[in-house]
Amino acid sequence: MAIDLSEFWTICSMNSIVLSVEQLETIERYARELVYWNQQVNLISRKDEDKIMEYHILHSLAILKYIEIPKKSRCLDIGTGGGFPGLPLTIANPDIKMLLTDSIAKKIKITSMLAKHTGIRHLEAKTMRVEDLMKQKDHIAHYDFIFARAVARIKMLMGWTYQLLKKDGKYVLLKGGDLSEEIDEAKKSFPNFDFNIIPIQMIGAEQFEQEEKKIVVIKMK
Repeated sequence: MAIDLSEFWTICSMNSIVLSVEQLETIERYARELVYWNQQVNLISRKDEDKIMEYHILHSLAILKYIEIPKKSRCLDIGTGGGFPGLPLTIANPDIKMLLTDSIAKKIKITSMLAKHTGIRHLEAKTMRVEDLMKQKDHIAHYDFIFARAVARIKMLMGWTYQLLKKDGKYVLLKGGDLSEEIDEAKKSFPNFDFNIIPIQMIGAEQFEQEEKKIVVIKMK
């Protein structure tokens, strides 16, 4: 059964994720429009449409329980699809600068429209393969945070993007299940990085523990 807006706000509050009434209304509009456009373009699984708030938006915002994203941080969301996790994070943090990327043009066309409807100035969506950013000098060592939600294996994702991260920047990846093999693989390829796995534990949202959802934080040693 889907949670309503009041329940969503309560869960966020209990987990130290502070949202204003205006931000909450923007999230509700985003969720509503996402359901509508998902009928035209497959942005999320159809079976998840009645659970967008808790399985997609709250999952994205769970990052804020564990990670502080300072104002004016330059952020990159890889393989954003319907805007996760970058769009909810930017609604909650309108002072950060977020670039949403996906290689599938029809997804980014819709996500770009949804982003514009938030009214947030520093939020941009582009159709591109993220590895192509490494060919653009102005993006090298440019980002404070690189986000991704179930996009690719960690080694592959870092291989596409490691030059884009500032020396003191962080990868913040939403993953699930047993990550031991994947982490070991990435450590061998990137020995100069530290890897920290944070199990997501949200008061009022036990599904994240049940499904073994995790945040992987990676930074240079």
